[in-house]
Amino acid sequence: MTKIRIGNGYDIHQLVSDRALILGGIQIPHELGLLGHSDADVLTHAIMDAMLGALSLGDIGHYFPPSDRKWAGADSLVLLTQVHQLIRDQGWQVGNIDSVVVAERPKLKPHIHNMRDKLAAVLELQPNQIGIKATTNEKLGPVGREEGICAYAVVLLVASE
Repeated sequence: MTKIRIGNGYDIHQLVSDRALILGGIQIPHELGLLGHSDADVLTHAIMDAMLGALSLGDIGHYFPPSDRKWAGADSLVLLTQVHQLIRDQGWQVGNIDSVVVAERPKLKPHIHNMRDKLAAVLELQPNQIGIKATTNEKLGPVGREEGICAYAVVLLVASE
């Protein structure tokens, strides 16, 4: 049996007024927030997709479809808890996560420590098992024009013993 599996994830959401900006489970002060069926936390969504992808379990839209009203406004950390339990039920645990959030504004560096702590608590990990980097798109494309924010994640799963 393979003892490790790797998955990658990606998510992007549009920036709009009258929404909170939630990234990594943390509300970040900004005049715009992300539009989505749930809280639109692109970082947490990318991590969930990477976890599911590592085990060929589909994507978050399969488990939390936007057509299902019960997920409207959902806290993505609650969804992450469910995905975490699903991979544990399959006999796997997260080894580590590496991720990148791409946004022109706001500056995310001051919030990365809190995001890591929040995600680590949900996933029962040490914060040093979660890498979060922030970058810009150098004013290129929809993210560069501040129309949205996106995130990429890679997750290593290790077979539980």
